[in-house]
Amino acid sequence: MDPSSVRIISECYVTPQHVSDQSKQPYYLTTWDLVMLSVQYIQKGLLYAKPEDNCEEDLINNVLDRLKQSLSIALVHFYPLAGRLATKIEENPKSHFVFVDCNNSPGAKFIHAAVDLSVSDIVSPTYVPLVVQSFFDHDRAINYDGHTRPLLSIQVTELVDGVFIGCSMNHAIGDGTSFWHFFNTLSEIFQAQGDTNLKISRPPVLEKWFPEGHGPLLNLPFTNQDEFISRFEAPELLERIFHFSAKSIAKLKERANTESNTTKISSFQSLSAFVWRSITKARRFPNETVTGCRLAINNRSRLEPALSPDYFGNSIQTVRAVTTAGELLNHGLGWAAWKLHQAVVNHTDKQVRGFVNGWLDSPFIYQIAQLFDPLSVMMGSSPRFNKYGNEFGLGKALTLRSGYAHKFDGKVSAYPGHEGGGSVDLEICLPPSSMKALELAEEFMSVVSCGGIDI
Repeated sequence: MDPSSVRIISECYVTPQHVSDQSKQPYYLTTWDLVMLSVQYIQKGLLYAKPEDNCEEDLINNVLDRLKQSLSIALVHFYPLAGRLATKIEENPKSHFVFVDCNNSPGAKFIHAAVDLSVSDIVSPTYVPLVVQSFFDHDRAINYDGHTRPLLSIQVTELVDGVFIGCSMNHAIGDGTSFWHFFNTLSEIFQAQGDTNLKISRPPVLEKWFPEGHGPLLNLPFTNQDEFISRFEAPELLERIFHFSAKSIAKLKERANTESNTTKISSFQSLSAFVWRSITKARRFPNETVTGCRLAINNRSRLEPALSPDYFGNSIQTVRAVTTAGELLNHGLGWAAWKLHQAVVNHTDKQVRGFVNGWLDSPFIYQIAQLFDPLSVMMGSSPRFNKYGNEFGLGKALTLRSGYAHKFDGKVSAYPGHEGGGSVDLEICLPPSSMKALELAEEFMSVVSCGGIDI
C-alpha cells in the first residue's frame, strides 16, 4: 500500500459564512502558542463505513456539500482557523512578532480524495499502514509553515466501502482540547443543518490569556527564522493500536492503589505507569539508564482564576516522572503510578505561571528532537475528548487514526475505545525491535483486549 495511491479529486478554500469586525483584527498568540511554532500540525481523523442502502455518488456529494457548508459556518465562530500566520520584524528596537492575519488568507482548505482500498485494508493489519498518512493534508509541515499554508485543512478520502474524514490544524493556534472542540462543533453544525436558528452549544472563548502587564504582542528574540525553526524526520517506527477494556483498566487502577496504599491514583495514571514499565522492559535498558514518562496536561483548570474549558488556543504543558530503568522495574506498578500522580497534583497555578514567566524572561521554541528523548515515554492526546460523537451523515465512526505528525520512539496517544464506557485505545510508536519485544511480553499482552471492529 503505497501512500501515493491516494488521488486528489478536488481542492478548494472555504471562508467564514460572514465576517464580523472582530474577525478582521489581528489574532495574537500567547506564550503557549508561540512555543509550538517549530512542531507539527495536529492530524486526527475518523474512519466511517459507507451505508449500503444509498446511491453512492449522491451520498458522497451530499456529505461533501454539507460538510463544506458546515465548515463555513464553523469558521464564523473559529475564525482564526481561516487566517494565516504573519510576521512583523522591526529593527529599532529589534523585535520579531508572529500573529494571525485574519484578512489576507484564502481560508481553510477542503480536499476531496479517493483511494482504491477497503476499510479492512486500514483496520485489519497489525500495524497502521503508511497510506493513512496520506489521508491528511500538511504531511511533515510545521506550524511556522502557516505563513504560506492553511491553518486548517479537512480532507475527505473515499475508500471502496468507507470514508475517512481527516482534519489537520496548526498546533500554534490550538491544542488537543481546542482541536476536538472545533471538530465537535463542526459535527454539531452538520447534524443541525437546516436549523436557521442554530446556536452552537459551546462557543469558543477567543479572548487570549496573558499574564498581567504582558501582551498582546510578545517579542521573539530572533532575527531570522533559522534560529528557531527545525524539521523533524521520524525514525523507522511501527505504529500499533492496543485496546484496553474498562475492566482491565479498573484492575490496573486497583492494583496501583493497593500497592501504594492509597485511593488517589487515577485510571489513566495507572494505565500510563503500566505502559511506561512495559515499554522500558521491552527496550532492555541497562539498570542505570535514566528514563521518564511525560503526560500532556491541561492548564485551563489549574490557573487561578481558572480559564474556561472552552478557551480556544494552547493551554498545555507536560509533567514528568523520572527514574532509572532499574528502579522502575524493580518496584511495582503502584510505585510508578504514584510518581506520575505526584507529578500531576504538583502542577498548580504556581507551576503554570512559573513556566509562563520563565518564557517571558527568556523566550524559546520547542524542538521535537530535543523535547522527546528515545529513552522515555510520552503520553499524548486524551481518552476524555469526545471523538466518536462526531457524525457526518455516515453513522458512528469505526475507528480513529492520526497522521505523520509527532511520531517518535516512545510516543503513545490515548483515545477513547470505540465501545466507550471507560475503555481506551493506545496508539504506540516504537522501533521494530522494541515493538516485537513488547508484543512478546506476557504481562503486557495479557492486559490488552481484542477490541475488534465489525466490518
